[in-house]
Amino acid sequence: MSNINLTIGGRAFAVSAASGEEAHIEMLGRMIDDRVRKAGAGSQSETRMLLFAALMLADELHEAHEKEAPPAPVPVAPPAAETSPDVIARVEALAERVEKLARHLEEQAPAS
Repeated sequence: MSNINLTIGGRAFAVSAASGEEAHIEMLGRMIDDRVRKAGAGSQSETRMLLFAALMLADELHEAHEKEAPPAPVPVAPPAAETSPDVIARVEALAERVEKLARHLEEQAPAS
């Protein structure tokens, strides 16, 4: 383990890094500093400055994931003819149970 000094938004931060990871951590620190400067957040408190940088990086990560991920397939229900009577009966029984529980909860709720 070694300590690395990062400068972010004009402030110095000492962080620990595993052996061999120093250059990578320094590069990440420069990325964060770049976001802070772009946001003009260097004059904010340390907490707000780092929050702005984190939000910007999270937004970039989110956009990258959106571009990479194919749209989720829309599930299609099987035609009614393929649904067995047993499955239909089980679903109806579950629906009745849920409705009974909902009625019970409504009865137990305090009047407002």
